[in-house]
Amino acid sequence: MQTSRHIVHGMVGFNVLLAAWLSLHMLYDPEGWYYFVPGVTDTGMFNQHFVRDIGIIQGFVALAFAIGLWKPHRRLELWGAATLWLIAHGAFHLWEVAVGICSPSVIMRDFPAVSLPAIFGITATIWAYRQAVQVPTRREAEELPA
Repeated sequence: MQTSRHIVHGMVGFNVLLAAWLSLHMLYDPEGWYYFVPGVTDTGMFNQHFVRDIGIIQGFVALAFAIGLWKPHRRLELWGAATLWLIAHGAFHLWEVAVGICSPSVIMRDFPAVSLPAIFGITATIWAYRQAVQVPTRREAEELPA
């Protein structure tokens, strides 16, 4: 149980750090972010307003995951909401490949910053759900008296 908590907190920590960095970079230096992140220039012309809009969303994602670390009773809702954005973002990237806007090679290029945070969010949210409803693990269920 303790090991899974540490692993989940590590995943959430990754999401907090990545989303916070993205937010700060996108809000402070949107054009620098646009040229720094691989593949972004292939998606269209630079739009400062659009980049900063996404930076605000990333800030909320970082806050939701961070607050959930310190407020276990709010964790499920916070992590679930942040994860919905990450899933939608990842699905949008896959849709661009499916309809031919991007080549399949971008899936692996974008994986660390797009798919991995969504996978971590899904894992953490499921873990938070299990904690909230106190679903016993298989091992714990086997140890319960009949």
